[in-house]
Amino acid sequence: MMETLLLPFQFPFMQNGFLIAFLIAPPTALLSCFLVLKGWALMGDAVSHAILPGVVLAYILNIPLIIGAFVAGMSCALLTGYLSANSRVKQDTVMGVVFSGMFGIGMVMFVAFPSDVHLDHILFGNMLGVGAQDLWTAGVIGAGVCAVLGLKWRDFLLHAFDPAQARASGLHTGWLHYGLLAILSLTVVATLTAVGLILAVALLVTPGAIAFLLTRSFGRMLFVAMAVCLLAMLGGIYASFWLDSAPAPTIVLVLTAIFLAAFVRRMAQTRAQSRVAAR
Repeated sequence: MMETLLLPFQFPFMQNGFLIAFLIAPPTALLSCFLVLKGWALMGDAVSHAILPGVVLAYILNIPLIIGAFVAGMSCALLTGYLSANSRVKQDTVMGVVFSGMFGIGMVMFVAFPSDVHLDHILFGNMLGVGAQDLWTAGVIGAGVCAVLGLKWRDFLLHAFDPAQARASGLHTGWLHYGLLAILSLTVVATLTAVGLILAVALLVTPGAIAFLLTRSFGRMLFVAMAVCLLAMLGGIYASFWLDSAPAPTIVLVLTAIFLAAFVRRMAQTRAQSRVAAR
């Protein structure tokens, strides 16, 4: 019985899948907390989709794909900020226009320049096919993102809740704003080979949303988000082995199930508190 349960851990490709889960779960979970509080859930979706043309262009120019991905992600974020600041169109509308436009450009380039390196893995992920370079990339970026967020989380938190108060407190809000955008772009790059662009948004939003429902303090929210993200990723990879399904969508389904459970729990608590207050 035990040998059967441990069977997935005996295959090298499954071991790499579990390892990259350990590497990308902490940075995506931490970042998701700030995105949820700041109302930037759609920004994560925009950046994750908008880096496709950068990836394709980097392949055409024969430069590292992560360079093209990062440049495209930052370009999307900066363009969104410029358009929203210089027009009457709301930011969420601008993000929808920008990321859909860049994603469309990427799809046209993707079809026009066929590749032998399977760029479709950039779209849908290839968690069980990651190599040493992918693991190093995810590890280095993940460690850097966790270090910055861990050291500056109070500054980012104040900027998320009240930018005016953060400015009055002497914080460089411009650096915080664009620093968070840079961290978002780097984190999306780290998840490319794992879950792909289309499903990356789930890792950038759902763990923070779950933790927001389960906790009332930001410190606990960070730890709960990391625990939930890591549990969902490891559980999704493990379940995909027995279900013979792709790991990335399985992970997303696990995260969605946990979110629904957390939502039901919060609703039950709210109703119970309402009954007590009515007495």
